[in-house]
Amino acid sequence: AVRQARLRSQKKEYLKIAPLRSETKDGFRLKVGANIELLTELDIVEKYGALGIGLYRTEYIYLSRKDLPTETDHYHIYRKLAENKTLEYITIRTLDIGGDKFVSEINVPKEINPAMGLRAIRLCIREIPLFKAQLMGILRASAYGPLRIMIPMVSGVDELRKTRSIITECMEELSRKKINYNKDIKVGIMVEVPSACMISDKLAQEADFFSIGTNDLIQYTLAIDRVNEYVSYLYEPLHPAVIRMIKKVVDEAHSHHIQAALCGEMAGEPLYIPVLLGLGLDEISMNPYSIPRAKKMIRGLDHGYCRELLEEIMKQDSPEEGEKLLNNEMVRLFPKDFVRVHES
Repeated sequence: AVRQARLRSQKKEYLKIAPLRSETKDGFRLKVGANIELLTELDIVEKYGALGIGLYRTEYIYLSRKDLPTETDHYHIYRKLAENKTLEYITIRTLDIGGDKFVSEINVPKEINPAMGLRAIRLCIREIPLFKAQLMGILRASAYGPLRIMIPMVSGVDELRKTRSIITECMEELSRKKINYNKDIKVGIMVEVPSACMISDKLAQEADFFSIGTNDLIQYTLAIDRVNEYVSYLYEPLHPAVIRMIKKVVDEAHSHHIQAALCGEMAGEPLYIPVLLGLGLDEISMNPYSIPRAKKMIRGLDHGYCRELLEEIMKQDSPEEGEKLLNNEMVRLFPKDFVRVHES
């Protein structure tokens, strides 16, 4: 009963925090958005205080039906999203299927290592009509609200150029048909492959924004399979290599005057908020229910302090030392929200 009462009061506190600005005590603004995959989630998104949609996953549109969705199917879904007047931005990730997710209509070869196979943008570039149906739907809906296009799993500049040329073809077709669309729609990429981190300076010259997908990035950087019980303990967001990569991506984005977001599970983990602030990200996005707690952390921290803390964490040799340092600081700053991890 005590626990239930505590949960109730916590929920009340979170709903009070939800509409507040996500800004640190010293005035640094970190936008907080939601990751969703269904239109029905829009009410939760508003209730829990998302500024926008950092990631709208479109796989469900394909997986929830027997045949492939048409341009019109896509258009109706994205138009409903775009017409929501409470959101500042809505980021639609193009089809990220392949790997562990399959669509019956597309002939995807059986692969031994699907995580590194024909998936995401690689599949879309090979199946142009499939890709165009989705892009046309997004473009047509962009006339109704702040939609952005985000390409998953980009590993080199060519994939981005090829996608842009396909988008240009779609735009020309719509112009010929005199159908409205946002001519200045932003086209960004997900940075989730180490090669994309290493050439983020080149990609930043051609992308309108970056969104770092830490789930895959950590997995590919550390060569571990998150779902493999033997190595999942090595899945460490604070590994010095991972933090250096994210830092490089954010710094390159900013030196080329584009924004850097982060939409992996790392963003929804309150413990990591000081690290994300220290990295100087522009935007983070997460499961809608995690937003108020993230805002509470952001509002209780100083950006200057987070930058110093990040430097300390980056000096550590191992992820465990970084986690311990971070955990101790968060227990000190937010005693009600964090439990001290005891030395074993």
